[in-house]
This record gives sequence, structure tokens and C-alpha cells, in this order.
Amino acid sequence: MDARNQTPVEEFIFLGFSAVPHGQIYLSFVFLIIYLVTLIGNTTIISLIQLDSHLHSPMYFFLSHLSCMDICYLSVTIPKILVNFLRQRSTISYNQCMAQMFFLMTFAGSECALLAIMAYDRYAAICQPLRYSNLMSNQVRFPLALASWVWGLLDSAVHTSLATKLSFCGSNRIDHIFCDVPPLLKIACSDTYINEMALHLASIFMGLSPFLFIVLSYVFILIAILRIQSNTGRSKAFSTCTAHLMVVVIYFGMANVNYNRPKAGYSLEIDTLISTLYCVVTPMMNPIIYSLRNKEVKEALQKLLERLKKGWTSNLWRTQ
Repeated sequence: MDARNQTPVEEFIFLGFSAVPHGQIYLSFVFLIIYLVTLIGNTTIISLIQLDSHLHSPMYFFLSHLSCMDICYLSVTIPKILVNFLRQRSTISYNQCMAQMFFLMTFAGSECALLAIMAYDRYAAICQPLRYSNLMSNQVRFPLALASWVWGLLDSAVHTSLATKLSFCGSNRIDHIFCDVPPLLKIACSDTYINEMALHLASIFMGLSPFLFIVLSYVFILIAILRIQSNTGRSKAFSTCTAHLMVVVIYFGMANVNYNRPKAGYSLEIDTLISTLYCVVTPMMNPIIYSLRNKEVKEALQKLLERLKKGWTSNLWRTQ
């Protein structure tokens, strides 16, 4: 298209919740509750790991990073959705859209890498127990955690840089609830070949590679567990993996549905549901899964609550 006929886009309009214009005030309460539950749940896990000495192990060190990523990930989308609900105007400026996409892809990519690292941690603990302290020493786990953040950051920088070169020719209606690469490519009027190739390569290196690494790790873990003679030993070894496995299945399953769309695409209603499950519900589920499926986390939470109860009771007696 002739550059003289292109109208610069200053803002985008989200169409995701346009089908329920009169129910958005109720949706705002639902999203606010989800956001608060996610914040409280993940903050509680981070606090427990810092306060309880029994949780000062590599597994919980990585879990604290996962909780931090979930808080950041949800904070990129939910506040803007809530503001738009209250304003009853689902818009976002061009610069805010690019920023939202950058941080969203950073935390999503980082979480993929971190889940793979957590799988390696479980492999080292179960398959290499005698070398575990060396394989997961501070000199190893700190760089691994940092690498997961950098992994997502670099991937996001590439996609955002390419997205800023797209032309939209006045088309600013996004069939989505937040700014992401696929919906932006859908409304772009300039050539999107490089962006699409980058997206396909990222799906292999950022999504498929960590997932295959996780699968391979659990194949070795399963073989090691089956070699354990006692049923109690098998159950104990497997119990340390169940929470991580559930998070992996939910996260990669929802990511696959969200990004590997059919050519015809989804309907607006289905797209909105999938996007909500992927970017809103998934981060909320992680602390719930780890608190319900992990005995040590539950015990640490119980001890913390008992401590708080004793402190509150003693303060009450002093005031009387």
C-alpha cells in the first residue's frame, strides 16, 4: 500500500468482551477476585519459601521464581482489563500495546524455560540423588534462574521489535482481550512473512524444545521410580513431581490451544474464552496446585498460621 494512504494507528480496540457490553461490570468483579487470589496465593508461596528453612531447597527456589513470574504475567493484562471494564471502553494506546506484548511474551517465554529447569531439578533429585547437591548448588541454580528470565526477554525483544515495523493502515480492531502477536498480524496491512517465520521458530525453540526436554526428563524419572523396590519409596518419589506435572500439562496445553490456532481461527467467543483461560486462570491455578498437592508447603502454611494465631492471641491478652 502507498505510504501516503496509510493512517497511523494511535490506539487499538479490543473486541474480546464486546459480546457482553451490559455484563462487564460483573465481569470486572470476577477478574478482580481472580487477580487478588493470584496475588495472595503466589505472594504466600514466596513468603513461605523465604520464612521456612525446610523450604530452602532448589525445588522451592525455582517455585518462588515461578510464583513471581505468575504475578508479573497476570499484572500485565488484568489491570488494563479492569480499567477498560470500569471505563466501558476497551481501548489501548499503540505504545501501551507494544509494552503489554513485550512484557507478556517475556514472562510467558521465561515460564516455559523455568518449567524445563524445574523438570531437570526433579530429574537430578530422583535420578542422581548422590550428586544432587552439586548439580543444584547455588553456583548452578542462580544462573539457571537468571537464564530463564533472559530467555523470555530476548525472545520478546525480537517479536516486539518486528511488531513495531508493522503497518495497520487505520485498522485497529483486535479480536482479542490483550495485545499479542497473532491478533496483531491478523489486522496488519504490511507484509507479515518475517513476523510469522519468527513466530514459528519461537514456537519450536521457546515452546516445543522446553516441552520435549520436560518429557525426556520425566521418561528418565519414571524409569528411576519403577526401579525403586518399595511402594512407599515410589509413592514418595512420584509425589514430589505431581504438582509440577499438573502445572506443565495445564500451561503447555493452554499455550498450545492459544497459539496453534486453525487457519480459519476461532470464533470471537471461543477466542475470548481460550485467552482468558491462558492468561488469567492458568497463573491462578499454580499456587492452588502447589499448596494442595505439596505436603511441605501445606505444613509450612499451617505452621505460619499457628504462629500468627499465637502472636495475635498474646497481643490480645496484653491489651486486656
